[in-house]
Amino acid sequence: MKELLYDSSRKMSDLLTAEPGLVMILQRVGIPLGVGDHSIEQVCRHHNVDPDFFLLLCNIYTHEHYVPERSRILSTPMNQLVPYLRLSHEYYTTKRLPHIERHLHHIAQSLPEKVAKVFIRFFEHYKHEVTEHFAHEEELVYPHVEALQRGNADTSYSMGTFIESHGNLEDKLNDLVQIIFKYLPEPATSDDAVDVVYDILQVSNDLNKHSLLEEKVLVPYVKYLEEEVQR
Repeated sequence: MKELLYDSSRKMSDLLTAEPGLVMILQRVGIPLGVGDHSIEQVCRHHNVDPDFFLLLCNIYTHEHYVPERSRILSTPMNQLVPYLRLSHEYYTTKRLPHIERHLHHIAQSLPEKVAKVFIRFFEHYKHEVTEHFAHEEELVYPHVEALQRGNADTSYSMGTFIESHGNLEDKLNDLVQIIFKYLPEPATSDDAVDVVYDILQVSNDLNKHSLLEEKVLVPYVKYLEEEVQR
């Protein structure tokens, strides 16, 4: 697919106005709001973020079918990739999922006990699955990547194993939305239901982008590193 790169000379404020969802990227790369009239490159350089890496993230998050060429990936500094992915995990587990859980518990208070237990149990099972998924990446995948980045031959893990085990976390969140759409009884207030559905859809979309980043950038990048250390 043709490269869909943004121009690094474009004002950061203009980019965020056109694509508000990219605000989440700023937080994870350590760029605060209050970017003035500075360009993307100026803002990135000021906060020690490589502009090419930032623009690669922007492409993944705003163009669903964008697949960066291998040369594009290999020419982009990737020292911030694993820290970015780790901060994404922290965001999901310490902020967004607890926020959704509080919404669900609030809704459950106005539901029959059996119905409430179904909703809460479904979400708790999902949260457990997410925790295990992230733990696998934190304990095995990311240390493997960092070892390869240091030039160490790490044979304890391979990207082939990651590809085989990489599940789709957003699907079950979408299942929960469908359950709410179809089976939420009338006693649940409409405002609470709309709020929790909106939150779930936002997290599901963000998780999808997270997965795309791993599949389109992390996997080919690490496979290249594995090839290099074996030579």
